[in-house]
Amino acid sequence: MTTMMSQVHQNMTGFYTEGNVSSNGTILMFENSTLNKVLNVLTICMLLLTMISIGLSVEILKMKAYFLKPKEAAMAMLAQFGIMPLASFCISKGLHLERIKALALIIYGCCPGGTFSNLFSLAIKGDINLSIVMTTCSNIAALGMMPLLLYIYCQNYRGLEKLVPYLNIIIALALTMVPCAFGIAIKHYKPQHVLTMRRVSFSLLGIISTTVLVLTVYSIKDQMLLVLSADILTAAVLLPLTGYMLGYAMSRICKLDSKCSRTISMETGCQNTNLCLTILKIVFPPQLIGPNLVFPFVFLLMQVFEALLLILVYRCYKKTQTRSAKIHRDADVQPEAVQLQQHHEEAGTEEEDKEKLNFAH
Repeated sequence: MTTMMSQVHQNMTGFYTEGNVSSNGTILMFENSTLNKVLNVLTICMLLLTMISIGLSVEILKMKAYFLKPKEAAMAMLAQFGIMPLASFCISKGLHLERIKALALIIYGCCPGGTFSNLFSLAIKGDINLSIVMTTCSNIAALGMMPLLLYIYCQNYRGLEKLVPYLNIIIALALTMVPCAFGIAIKHYKPQHVLTMRRVSFSLLGIISTTVLVLTVYSIKDQMLLVLSADILTAAVLLPLTGYMLGYAMSRICKLDSKCSRTISMETGCQNTNLCLTILKIVFPPQLIGPNLVFPFVFLLMQVFEALLLILVYRCYKKTQTRSAKIHRDADVQPEAVQLQQHHEEAGTEEEDKEKLNFAH
Protein backbone atom coordinates (compact mmCIF):
# COMPACT_ATOMS: atom_id res chain seq x y z
CA MET A 1 0.00 0.00 0.00
CA THR A 2 2.90 2.37 0.78
CA THR A 3 4.45 1.87 -2.69
CA MET A 4 1.06 2.44 -4.30
CA MET A 5 0.87 5.94 -2.83
CA SER A 6 4.24 7.14 -4.12
CA GLN A 7 2.79 8.37 -7.43
CA VAL A 8 0.28 10.72 -5.85
CA HIS A 9 3.03 12.05 -3.57
CA GLN A 10 5.02 13.04 -6.65
CA ASN A 11 1.99 14.55 -8.41
CA MET A 12 1.25 16.77 -5.45
CA THR A 13 4.83 17.87 -4.74
CA GLY A 14 4.41 21.32 -6.24
CA PHE A 15 1.87 22.35 -3.67
CA TYR A 16 4.05 21.83 -0.63
CA THR A 17 7.57 22.46 -1.87
CA GLU A 18 6.99 26.20 -2.25
CA GLY A 19 8.83 27.80 0.62
CA ASN A 20 9.26 24.33 2.20
CA VAL A 21 6.29 24.93 4.45
CA SER A 22 2.89 23.34 4.82
CA SER A 23 -0.38 25.17 4.28
CA ASN A 24 -0.58 26.26 7.91
CA GLY A 25 2.89 27.78 7.80
CA THR A 26 4.61 25.09 9.85
CA ILE A 27 7.99 23.62 8.92
CA LEU A 28 7.82 20.28 7.12
CA MET A 29 7.37 17.35 9.48
CA PHE A 30 8.72 13.83 9.45
CA GLU A 31 12.16 14.57 8.03
CA ASN A 32 13.31 11.27 9.56
CA SER A 33 12.50 8.87 6.71
CA THR A 34 13.07 5.78 8.87
CA LEU A 35 10.58 6.96 11.49
CA ASN A 36 8.14 7.87 8.74
CA LYS A 37 8.37 4.36 7.24
CA VAL A 38 7.92 2.75 10.65
CA LEU A 39 4.80 4.85 11.25
CA ASN A 40 3.46 3.88 7.82
CA VAL A 41 3.86 0.17 8.54
CA LEU A 42 2.37 0.40 12.03
CA THR A 43 -0.56 2.48 10.79
CA ILE A 44 -1.36 -0.09 8.12
CA CYS A 45 -1.14 -2.88 10.71
CA MET A 46 -3.60 -0.98 12.92
CA LEU A 47 -6.10 -0.74 10.10
CA LEU A 48 -5.69 -4.40 9.12
CA LEU A 49 -6.30 -5.54 12.71
CA THR A 50 -9.34 -3.25 12.95
CA MET A 51 -10.88 -4.68 9.79
CA ILE A 52 -10.16 -8.26 10.88
CA SER A 53 -11.91 -7.52 14.19
CA ILE A 54 -14.94 -6.18 12.31
CA GLY A 55 -15.03 -9.31 10.16
CA LEU A 56 -14.78 -11.58 13.22
CA SER A 57 -17.97 -9.99 14.60
CA VAL A 58 -20.10 -10.67 11.52
CA GLU A 59 -22.69 -13.45 11.47
CA ILE A 60 -23.93 -14.00 7.92
CA LEU A 61 -27.36 -15.34 8.92
CA LYS A 62 -28.08 -12.29 11.10
CA MET A 63 -26.96 -9.99 8.31
CA LYS A 64 -29.43 -11.68 5.96
CA ALA A 65 -32.23 -11.10 8.49
CA TYR A 66 -31.56 -7.35 8.48
CA PHE A 67 -31.34 -7.24 4.69
CA LEU A 68 -34.81 -8.80 4.49
CA LYS A 69 -36.11 -6.05 6.81
CA PRO A 70 -33.78 -3.20 5.89
CA LYS A 71 -35.53 -0.25 7.56
CA GLU A 72 -33.16 -0.04 10.56
CA ALA A 73 -30.03 -0.68 8.46
CA ALA A 74 -31.11 1.88 5.85
CA MET A 75 -31.71 4.51 8.53
CA ALA A 76 -28.32 3.74 10.03
CA MET A 77 -26.56 4.19 6.69
CA LEU A 78 -28.38 7.46 6.12
CA ALA A 79 -27.30 8.70 9.54
CA GLN A 80 -23.69 7.54 9.03
CA PHE A 81 -23.12 9.11 5.62
CA GLY A 82 -25.60 11.95 5.96
CA ILE A 83 -25.15 13.44 9.42
CA MET A 84 -21.41 13.12 10.09
CA PRO A 85 -20.01 14.41 6.77
CA LEU A 86 -22.41 17.35 6.78
CA ALA A 87 -21.69 18.08 10.45
CA SER A 88 -17.91 18.00 9.85
CA PHE A 89 -18.28 20.40 6.92
CA CYS A 90 -20.52 22.81 8.87
CA ILE A 91 -18.19 22.76 11.89
CA SER A 92 -15.13 23.43 9.71
CA LYS A 93 -16.90 26.37 8.09
CA GLY A 94 -18.30 27.66 11.36
CA LEU A 95 -14.88 27.60 13.03
CA HIS A 96 -13.15 29.00 9.90
CA LEU A 97 -10.60 26.19 9.87
CA GLU A 98 -7.60 26.37 7.56
CA ARG A 99 -7.75 24.19 4.48
CA ILE A 100 -5.63 21.29 5.74
CA LYS A 101 -7.35 21.26 9.12
CA ALA A 102 -10.71 21.30 7.35
CA LEU A 103 -9.55 18.44 5.11
CA ALA A 104 -8.56 16.31 8.11
CA LEU A 105 -11.90 17.05 9.80
CA ILE A 106 -13.96 16.25 6.69
CA ILE A 107 -12.05 13.00 6.12
CA TYR A 108 -12.81 12.01 9.71
CA GLY A 109 -16.49 12.90 9.25
CA CYS A 110 -16.74 10.85 6.04
CA CYS A 111 -15.26 7.71 7.61
CA PRO A 112 -17.52 4.70 8.31
CA GLY A 113 -18.31 3.35 11.76
CA GLY A 114 -15.63 1.85 14.00
CA THR A 115 -15.44 -1.11 16.36
CA PHE A 116 -15.92 1.04 19.47
CA SER A 117 -19.55 1.53 18.47
CA ASN A 118 -20.22 -2.19 19.01
CA LEU A 119 -18.93 -2.00 22.59
CA PHE A 120 -20.85 1.19 23.30
CA SER A 121 -24.06 -0.24 21.83
CA LEU A 122 -23.73 -3.20 24.17
CA ALA A 123 -23.05 -0.93 27.16
CA ILE A 124 -26.08 1.27 26.42
CA LYS A 125 -28.30 -1.82 25.99
CA GLY A 126 -28.77 -1.35 22.26
CA ASP A 127 -29.19 -3.90 19.49
CA ILE A 128 -25.71 -5.39 19.21
CA ASN A 129 -26.59 -7.38 16.07
CA LEU A 130 -27.78 -4.22 14.34
CA SER A 131 -24.60 -2.46 15.46
CA ILE A 132 -22.37 -5.14 13.94
CA VAL A 133 -24.35 -5.13 10.68
CA MET A 134 -24.15 -1.33 10.54
CA THR A 135 -20.40 -1.29 11.15
CA THR A 136 -19.77 -3.90 8.46
CA CYS A 137 -22.10 -2.35 5.87
CA SER A 138 -20.82 1.18 6.42
CA ASN A 139 -17.21 0.05 5.94
CA ILE A 140 -18.18 -1.69 2.69
CA ALA A 141 -20.28 1.26 1.50
CA ALA A 142 -17.41 3.64 2.27
CA LEU A 143 -15.69 2.25 -0.83
CA GLY A 144 -17.95 4.47 -2.93
CA MET A 145 -19.47 6.91 -0.44
CA MET A 146 -16.27 8.26 1.10
CA PRO A 147 -14.62 9.50 -2.13
CA LEU A 148 -17.96 10.88 -3.32
CA LEU A 149 -18.58 12.81 -0.10
CA LEU A 150 -15.01 14.11 -0.02
CA TYR A 151 -15.41 15.36 -3.58
CA ILE A 152 -18.70 17.11 -2.75
CA TYR A 153 -17.56 18.85 0.42
CA CYS A 154 -14.03 19.73 -0.71
CA GLN A 155 -15.50 21.73 -3.61
CA ASN A 156 -16.24 24.49 -1.10
CA TYR A 157 -12.53 25.03 -0.36
CA ARG A 158 -10.69 26.50 -3.32
CA GLY A 159 -7.97 24.18 -4.56
CA LEU A 160 -8.62 21.56 -1.90
CA GLU A 161 -10.52 19.21 -4.19
CA LYS A 162 -7.41 18.95 -6.38
CA LEU A 163 -5.30 17.80 -3.45
CA VAL A 164 -7.45 14.78 -2.64
CA PRO A 165 -6.25 11.62 -4.44
CA TYR A 166 -9.67 10.03 -4.87
CA LEU A 167 -8.47 7.00 -6.83
CA ASN A 168 -5.86 6.15 -4.22
CA ILE A 169 -8.44 6.45 -1.46
CA ILE A 170 -10.71 4.03 -3.36
CA ILE A 171 -7.82 1.57 -3.77
CA ALA A 172 -6.92 1.85 -0.08
CA LEU A 173 -10.55 1.27 0.93
CA ALA A 174 -10.80 -1.71 -1.43
CA LEU A 175 -7.71 -3.25 0.13
CA THR A 176 -9.27 -2.98 3.60
CA MET A 177 -12.02 -5.36 2.43
CA VAL A 178 -9.48 -8.20 2.26
CA PRO A 179 -8.82 -8.46 6.03
CA CYS A 180 -12.53 -7.88 6.67
CA ALA A 181 -13.42 -10.78 4.37
CA PHE A 182 -10.76 -12.89 6.09
CA GLY A 183 -12.39 -12.22 9.47
CA ILE A 184 -15.84 -13.07 8.11
CA ALA A 185 -14.51 -16.35 6.66
CA ILE A 186 -12.94 -17.32 10.00
CA LYS A 187 -16.19 -16.51 11.82
CA HIS A 188 -18.22 -18.62 9.37
CA TYR A 189 -15.94 -21.61 8.78
CA LYS A 190 -13.77 -21.75 11.93
CA PRO A 191 -15.91 -20.24 14.72
CA GLN A 192 -13.92 -22.12 17.39
CA HIS A 193 -10.91 -19.86 16.67
CA VAL A 194 -12.81 -16.56 16.80
CA LEU A 195 -12.40 -15.88 20.52
CA THR A 196 -8.64 -16.48 20.44
CA MET A 197 -8.15 -14.38 17.32
CA ARG A 198 -10.26 -11.58 18.74
CA ARG A 199 -8.20 -11.46 21.93
CA VAL A 200 -4.94 -11.48 20.00
CA SER A 201 -6.09 -8.81 17.55
CA PHE A 202 -7.35 -6.48 20.29
CA SER A 203 -4.15 -6.94 22.30
CA LEU A 204 -1.95 -6.19 19.28
CA LEU A 205 -4.19 -3.28 18.31
CA GLY A 206 -3.79 -1.73 21.76
CA ILE A 207 0.01 -2.12 21.70
CA ILE A 208 0.41 -0.80 18.14
CA SER A 209 -2.01 2.10 18.71
CA THR A 210 -0.08 3.22 21.78
CA THR A 211 3.20 2.96 19.87
CA VAL A 212 1.85 4.99 16.94
CA LEU A 213 0.51 7.66 19.29
CA VAL A 214 3.86 7.97 21.11
CA LEU A 215 5.87 8.11 17.87
CA THR A 216 3.47 10.61 16.31
CA VAL A 217 3.60 12.92 19.31
CA TYR A 218 7.40 12.60 19.35
CA SER A 219 7.56 13.51 15.65
CA ILE A 220 5.49 16.67 16.06
CA LYS A 221 6.34 17.58 19.65
CA ASP A 222 7.46 21.07 18.65
CA GLN A 223 4.15 21.76 16.90
CA MET A 224 1.74 20.26 19.47
CA LEU A 225 0.35 23.68 20.36
CA LEU A 226 -0.73 24.11 16.73
CA VAL A 227 -2.70 20.87 16.92
CA LEU A 228 -4.24 21.44 20.32
CA SER A 229 -5.59 24.84 19.37
CA ALA A 230 -8.99 26.05 20.53
CA ASP A 231 -10.66 25.51 17.13
CA ILE A 232 -9.58 21.87 16.85
CA LEU A 233 -10.53 21.06 20.44
CA THR A 234 -13.92 22.69 19.85
CA ALA A 235 -14.41 20.63 16.68
CA ALA A 236 -13.38 17.47 18.55
CA VAL A 237 -16.04 18.15 21.17
CA LEU A 238 -18.81 19.11 18.74
CA LEU A 239 -18.53 16.48 16.01
CA PRO A 240 -19.03 13.22 17.98
CA LEU A 241 -21.68 14.83 20.19
CA THR A 242 -23.56 16.03 17.11
CA GLY A 243 -23.47 12.51 15.69
CA TYR A 244 -24.78 10.95 18.91
CA MET A 245 -27.59 13.46 19.34
CA LEU A 246 -28.77 13.73 15.74
CA GLY A 247 -28.46 9.98 15.16
CA TYR A 248 -30.83 9.31 18.05
CA ALA A 249 -33.20 12.16 17.15
CA MET A 250 -33.49 11.10 13.50
CA SER A 251 -34.19 7.50 14.50
CA ARG A 252 -36.95 8.52 16.88
CA ILE A 253 -38.48 10.83 14.27
CA CYS A 254 -38.58 7.86 11.89
CA LYS A 255 -40.42 5.91 14.62
CA LEU A 256 -37.72 3.36 15.39
CA ASP A 257 -37.85 1.92 18.90
CA SER A 258 -35.56 3.26 21.60
CA LYS A 259 -33.26 0.22 21.47
CA CYS A 260 -32.54 0.68 17.75
CA SER A 261 -32.29 4.45 18.20
CA ARG A 262 -29.61 4.09 20.88
CA THR A 263 -27.68 1.75 18.58
CA ILE A 264 -27.86 4.13 15.61
CA SER A 265 -26.78 6.96 17.91
CA MET A 266 -23.60 5.13 18.90
CA GLU A 267 -22.91 4.05 15.32
CA THR A 268 -23.32 7.59 14.00
CA GLY A 269 -21.04 9.25 16.54
CA CYS A 270 -18.26 6.62 16.50
CA GLN A 271 -16.01 6.76 13.45
CA ASN A 272 -13.34 4.38 12.19
CA THR A 273 -10.44 6.42 13.54
CA ASN A 274 -7.81 3.96 12.31
CA LEU A 275 -9.08 4.35 8.75
CA CYS A 276 -8.90 8.13 9.05
CA LEU A 277 -5.37 7.92 10.44
CA THR A 278 -4.27 5.54 7.67
CA ILE A 279 -5.63 7.78 4.92
CA LEU A 280 -3.95 10.87 6.39
CA LYS A 281 -0.67 9.04 6.93
CA ILE A 282 -0.41 6.84 3.82
CA VAL A 283 -2.46 8.52 1.08
CA PHE A 284 -1.24 12.08 1.72
CA PRO A 285 2.43 13.08 1.91
CA PRO A 286 3.58 13.95 5.46
CA GLN A 287 4.65 17.39 4.24
CA LEU A 288 1.03 18.28 3.57
CA ILE A 289 -0.59 16.88 6.71
CA GLY A 290 2.22 17.82 9.11
CA PRO A 291 1.17 17.97 12.78
CA ASN A 292 -2.46 17.50 11.78
CA LEU A 293 -1.75 13.76 11.79
CA VAL A 294 -2.57 13.74 15.50
CA PHE A 295 -6.17 14.88 14.82
CA PRO A 296 -7.65 11.35 14.79
CA PHE A 297 -6.29 10.64 18.26
CA VAL A 298 -7.84 13.84 19.64
CA PHE A 299 -11.20 12.98 18.08
CA LEU A 300 -10.97 9.38 19.31
CA LEU A 301 -10.49 10.54 22.89
CA MET A 302 -13.48 12.87 22.66
CA GLN A 303 -15.79 10.34 21.01
CA VAL A 304 -14.95 7.74 23.70
CA PHE A 305 -15.35 10.25 26.54
CA GLU A 306 -18.70 11.53 25.26
CA ALA A 307 -20.01 8.01 24.60
CA LEU A 308 -19.08 6.91 28.13
CA LEU A 309 -20.78 10.03 29.50
CA LEU A 310 -23.98 9.28 27.57
CA ILE A 311 -23.88 5.65 28.73
CA LEU A 312 -23.51 6.80 32.34
CA VAL A 313 -26.45 9.20 31.97
CA TYR A 314 -28.58 6.43 30.45
CA ARG A 315 -27.66 3.93 33.18
CA CYS A 316 -28.49 6.48 35.89
CA TYR A 317 -31.79 7.25 34.19
CA LYS A 318 -32.73 3.55 33.98
CA LYS A 319 -31.73 3.00 37.60
CA THR A 320 -33.87 5.94 38.72
CA GLN A 321 -36.75 4.72 36.56
CA THR A 322 -36.51 1.21 38.03
CA ARG A 323 -36.43 2.55 41.58
CA SER A 324 -39.44 4.78 40.90
CA ALA A 325 -41.38 1.87 39.41
CA LYS A 326 -40.57 -0.25 42.47
CA ILE A 327 -41.83 2.47 44.82
CA HIS A 328 -45.09 2.76 42.87
CA ARG A 329 -45.46 -1.00 42.85
CA ASP A 330 -44.92 -1.19 46.60
CA ALA A 331 -47.40 1.65 47.08
CA ASP A 332 -50.00 -0.29 45.08
CA VAL A 333 -49.33 -3.53 46.94
CA GLN A 334 -49.53 -2.00 50.44
CA PRO A 335 -53.25 -1.03 50.37
CA GLU A 336 -54.10 -4.48 49.05
CA ALA A 337 -52.20 -6.05 51.95
CA VAL A 338 -54.04 -3.85 54.46
CA GLN A 339 -57.40 -4.75 52.94
CA LEU A 340 -56.49 -8.44 53.00
CA GLN A 341 -55.45 -8.21 56.64
CA GLN A 342 -58.71 -6.43 57.54
CA HIS A 343 -60.63 -9.13 55.69
CA HIS A 344 -58.87 -11.85 57.69
CA GLU A 345 -59.54 -10.00 60.94
CA GLU A 346 -63.23 -9.62 60.11
CA ALA A 347 -63.40 -13.30 59.13
CA GLY A 348 -61.73 -14.21 62.41
CA THR A 349 -64.20 -12.11 64.36
CA GLU A 350 -67.12 -13.83 62.64
CA GLU A 351 -65.70 -17.25 63.51
CA GLU A 352 -65.35 -16.25 67.16
CA ASP A 353 -68.97 -15.03 67.22
CA LYS A 354 -70.16 -18.31 65.75
CA GLU A 355 -68.21 -20.32 68.35
CA LYS A 356 -69.70 -18.24 71.19
CA LEU A 357 -73.19 -18.68 69.80
CA ASN A 358 -72.76 -22.48 69.53
CA PHE A 359 -71.39 -22.60 73.09
CA ALA A 360 -74.44 -20.63 74.38
CA HIS A 361 -76.84 -23.08 72.72
